[in-house]
Amino acid sequence: MFDIVSFIPRAVMQGIPLLFGSTGETLTEKSGNLNLGIPGVMYVGGICGVIGAFIYEQSAGSAAAMNGFLAIMIPLLCSLTGSLLMGLLYCFLTVTLRANQNVTGLAMTTFGVGFGNFFGGSLIKLTGSEVPSIALSATSAYYSRSLPVAGKLGWFGKVFLSYGFLAYAAIIIALITAYILKRTRVGLHLRAVGESPNTADAAGIDVARYKYIATCVGSMIAGLGGLYYVMDYACGVWSNDAFGDRGWLAIALVIFTVWKPDLGVISSILFGGLYILYLFLPTGTNLAVKELYKMIPYVVTIIVLVISSMRDKRENQPPASLGLAYFREER
Repeated sequence: MFDIVSFIPRAVMQGIPLLFGSTGETLTEKSGNLNLGIPGVMYVGGICGVIGAFIYEQSAGSAAAMNGFLAIMIPLLCSLTGSLLMGLLYCFLTVTLRANQNVTGLAMTTFGVGFGNFFGGSLIKLTGSEVPSIALSATSAYYSRSLPVAGKLGWFGKVFLSYGFLAYAAIIIALITAYILKRTRVGLHLRAVGESPNTADAAGIDVARYKYIATCVGSMIAGLGGLYYVMDYACGVWSNDAFGDRGWLAIALVIFTVWKPDLGVISSILFGGLYILYLFLPTGTNLAVKELYKMIPYVVTIIVLVISSMRDKRENQPPASLGLAYFREER
């Protein structure tokens, strides 16, 4: 029998990294930058948080000696710094040097994964672990701690209140991003830059500054998806290449939500549910059927891309200058 009360929390936890990634990429794409390096950014955000947590745990000596505020802030700041540097690198290459955005993004994904695997493998060797992973359970306990009343409210507490603080932060950030894009002057200027940088520049809007800020902030938001995956979803366990293809699903989610971060809240949970649906469907001992069920999120992604290409409304289309370098001298 399908257990909906157990399924929803796991779908939410699976979808939160996708929500962080899609929110960050939506903000980036609204400026006209197509950052296909989001999977690498999320990977760097995760490993930088792991490095910060590892150093602090080693310096503290034991879980009892750790300060809760520092245990949260050190990995968080390390993750934000690492993903910010990735965003700055992307902007320097594509905005300042006007490199091809598609090639740059793919290169940054390869770089980010290699960066994470190198330092992750180095930390594993430092610990002398017999398995190819590193566990930061003391730090993870602070990130995955839910509200004290969650266990006393039955199914309601399990479905709505049983998550760590980053899960709620992801929803709040998505809603704030949607509000800024729709209701503020900054959002209007950002959308103008993404639609027609020539016109925006003629109106006195600093195109390069908006592209830099949107891309860097978007990268920092996406990097939190990597931190959440390691510290909350994976219970503080880092394993090389464990992220899978969540970064690419986050990019597909941007198209699915027609560049609207508020729709990403529900959509990310939907995609998260599809990602783990095979665990809840009866397959018996037939492994072939289970493998077919694992294909569900990718089949849905293909269908979404096909449907998206058939949309006629302008508001459901990507920014007009998406992926194109801006040459001011051609204005």
